[in-house]
Amino acid sequence: MQRPDASVVHGTPAQAKDLPSVDRLLRNPQVLASIAEHGHTLVAAQARLLLERLRQQAQAGQLDSAWLEPSALAQQLAQQVHTVLRPNMRTVYNLTGTVIHTNLGRALLADSAVQHLLAMMAAPNNLEYDLADGGRGDRDRIVEDLLCQLTGAPAATVVNNNAAAVLLTIAALAQADAAKREVIVSRGELVEIGGAFRMPDVMASAGATMVEVGTTNRTHAHDYERAINARTALVMKVHTSNYQVQGFTTAVDEATLAGICHARGVPLATDLGSGALVDLSRWGLPREPMPQEMIAAGCDVVTFSGDKLLGGPQAGLIVGSKAAVGRIRKFPMKRALRMSKLPLAALEATLRLYLRPERLTQDLPTLRLLTRSVADIEATAHALLPAMTLAVAPGYTVSVRPLLGQIGSGSLPVERMPSAGLAIHPVPAKGRGRMLDELAAALRALPQPVIGRIADDSLVLDLRCLEAPQGLIDQLPALTRLLQ
Repeated sequence: MQRPDASVVHGTPAQAKDLPSVDRLLRNPQVLASIAEHGHTLVAAQARLLLERLRQQAQAGQLDSAWLEPSALAQQLAQQVHTVLRPNMRTVYNLTGTVIHTNLGRALLADSAVQHLLAMMAAPNNLEYDLADGGRGDRDRIVEDLLCQLTGAPAATVVNNNAAAVLLTIAALAQADAAKREVIVSRGELVEIGGAFRMPDVMASAGATMVEVGTTNRTHAHDYERAINARTALVMKVHTSNYQVQGFTTAVDEATLAGICHARGVPLATDLGSGALVDLSRWGLPREPMPQEMIAAGCDVVTFSGDKLLGGPQAGLIVGSKAAVGRIRKFPMKRALRMSKLPLAALEATLRLYLRPERLTQDLPTLRLLTRSVADIEATAHALLPAMTLAVAPGYTVSVRPLLGQIGSGSLPVERMPSAGLAIHPVPAKGRGRMLDELAAALRALPQPVIGRIADDSLVLDLRCLEAPQGLIDQLPALTRLLQ
């Protein structure tokens, strides 16, 4: 709440009878200006709420008469209207050190994807209309050819996220024949991802009977061979992207497993989770398995995300054989999980970027941030240091620090990327925890909230994802006021 005019004498308690009526408040010239901008309905509703709140404060003896001055009431009402109209979803500065942050929206869309999305939203489009013959079209065709070209798969379809892709694949392939409901999976691949999405629960929800083979750390080819029988509908492999089992381990590669499955007439599906469409090692990043490798190895279905390493919108991508993808596409659940025009437009534009792989580090924000040099990040830290030091003084000191970040969203969980940023330290020896919490809260309260992390008795701002610091610098005076 804004403070009333400084010229008004404070300290005199107000009574409920001193409050103006709603009609009188709405005739205030400043409020009339607000009505002209926002309309009578919204402003009047907020005026009633404001007066009721002030009435309760007056009855409790907690209302200063200064707050009832006409200009003060108008300021409070304007602030209240502004708060109501402010969107809940807002842009933030991701200075956590996690590039693809699940809680902060994951991958950033490329400029071309944003522009294509806006164009498709602002006018009618051929979402399900065939421009060649003038008949009804299939929305999958918007991206199917691109996905097939990029992965080498004969067919492709898409749904609204990768969890849905896995669920739909299992349901479609395990419910085609009532006598074949068993889905075989290694015990070492019974993953749980964010939001308590567990593979055993997915199997049950899809109407499949899960058959576990092997052990947590070792699964052999003969484990699958012994488990496959007349009731087997599908063999499932799951890439353990959000954790890693090390030491005495054994797993069966997709090519070997595909041979076992196909010799027995059973389809093989593999879920890559955050699957990458390019070899990340060419830029010095840890390598992730790619859908095209899984297709070449003989997998009948491969599922992966659109909004992680691929760098696009939330989507579940399904590629594979024409027979398997055809069954998935025709399964009744597919319509409930289909993508809308908004993410489809963004996905198409993102996939087209992969047709020019040499430009990906320029055109794709996710890859651009992941491949950003430490020297460039350090330069950003030194550019931000003076303004941040001034903003948080005298209660805190600031220093440039080398850091280790991560890719995020379950991708390569044990790998760390060299980075750099600012470490903000409370000056007093006591009360550091409270001061760090207050600083973190103040950063989140900025017009564009700043999200960092608390570690080693400091608030750490990893600057890998801050390419242009001026916007943050411009709002640091507000941080100073919040800390006072």
